[in-house]
Amino acid sequence: MKIGIPVEIKPFELRIALLPAAVAELTALGHDVFLQTGAGVGSGYDDMAYIAAGAKIVKDAETLYGEVELIVKVKEPIAEEAAFLRADHLLFSFLHLAANPALAKSLQNIGLTALAFETLMVDNNLPLLAPMSDVAGRVAVQTGATLLYATQGGEGLLLGGLPAAERGNVVIIGAGNAGGNAAIVAQNLGATVTVFDRKREKQARMRQLGENVSGLYPYPDAVAAAIEHADLVIGAVLVPGARAPHVISRDMVISMKAGSVIVDIAVDQGGCVETTKATDYSAPTYIEEDVVHFAVTNIPAAVPRSASQALSAELMPYLRLLLEEGVKGETLATAVNVEQGRIVHPAVELSLRN
Repeated sequence: MKIGIPVEIKPFELRIALLPAAVAELTALGHDVFLQTGAGVGSGYDDMAYIAAGAKIVKDAETLYGEVELIVKVKEPIAEEAAFLRADHLLFSFLHLAANPALAKSLQNIGLTALAFETLMVDNNLPLLAPMSDVAGRVAVQTGATLLYATQGGEGLLLGGLPAAERGNVVIIGAGNAGGNAAIVAQNLGATVTVFDRKREKQARMRQLGENVSGLYPYPDAVAAAIEHADLVIGAVLVPGARAPHVISRDMVISMKAGSVIVDIAVDQGGCVETTKATDYSAPTYIEEDVVHFAVTNIPAAVPRSASQALSAELMPYLRLLLEEGVKGETLATAVNVEQGRIVHPAVELSLRN
């Protein structure tokens, strides 16, 4: 098959879905891989590394899309890229269609088949979302700690505290991959950490991180009380394929201290905070109700080399499966969001209908 890897053009998006080693594996299997020149540079991999792996370099996106059958990329196509898509294309990337009805409509009108990294489910796990959730959770705490600096508009608190100074309070909603990784970093910094999750085993896992971590059931009153006293709130709620519910209301945000910080990792799926407005790295924050909000829709793009390495490693087995079995294989069924122009993923379809 002819596989294309375009340059990502979302603002400050420097990740690439496949490393040179992955391309070498694909070309050894007899597939033709086309790379838009410079696609890997932001992650530390130049064209020569891909040429050595057997890729063919093309000069621009129009040429690339015109040549290939399968497009493998990181982020969902924006309007400029969608103009190059055809009905006979296969698209394999993050899509987040539940929060982007305009893109869903565009892909339907084109009539192609699109598979989403974030809905591929195997044994109740999301293997292609997991590595980026790991990254997002860690970056969320590092970013939140920096945004608490007075120079960044924050309340001027050192998140981990000092022997003679208070430590910060971190509240995390959701103890999945993103929330769990956020808890690890916040705990290691020395903050007081409260993690809310509905599942008992995840609560227990959070408590095992250290004496400064609590794992609790998300009773609304308990969540509201914790958020009122929080310095950093991290939203990490996930409903696969669907819009994230608003777990944190505007009233909860109003109750927070001036200069406290919210990082909404769930923004890709619409956000789990009522005051969330999607941003990008060109203008990543805004202040609403005196609280600093960080709602970048591609958080892992801040560390493209690490993120690309993690994504490529997880992606390869499923890409090989797609090439061997097509979209009809049982494992890949949950990844198919659009099939020949029809929305076929139940959660995505329900979210778009509502």
